[in-house]
Amino acid sequence: MALLQELASRLAIPGLPEWTGLLALLLLLLAGLAYLLMPFSVFGVKGRLDSLEAQLDEIQAEIRSLSLQLSGAPRRPVADDWVELPPGRGRPAEEPPRVVPPVPPPAAWPEGGRGRAEPRLDWPEGRGR
Repeated sequence: MALLQELASRLAIPGLPEWTGLLALLLLLLAGLAYLLMPFSVFGVKGRLDSLEAQLDEIQAEIRSLSLQLSGAPRRPVADDWVELPPGRGRPAEEPPRVVPPVPPPAAWPEGGRGRAEPRLDWPEGRGR
């Protein structure tokens, strides 16, 4: 008991009761213990996350194959790197990109021969003057 009283007097915070130093030490020890035990509470999570990622990859591949089947496209394996085929008999050659934008056609008047027609307002007698 004397050892505890001596420790309390050494840890006492000036202006506060003697037991506050022990309380602060106890809180620090609990925080340190929590930091020591924290890695063990998440032990094994990495392996589970890797297996979930593998399952997601399989599901995405299955969805891709189903969407290809439903769209009617010929079935072929999906590759990450795409190689363009050279222009051949079945494929027309691409035009070179234009340097100048296309010129729009000139404006044409409607077939009535008149230009722009404004709407006509029929005001009642005496109001428009």
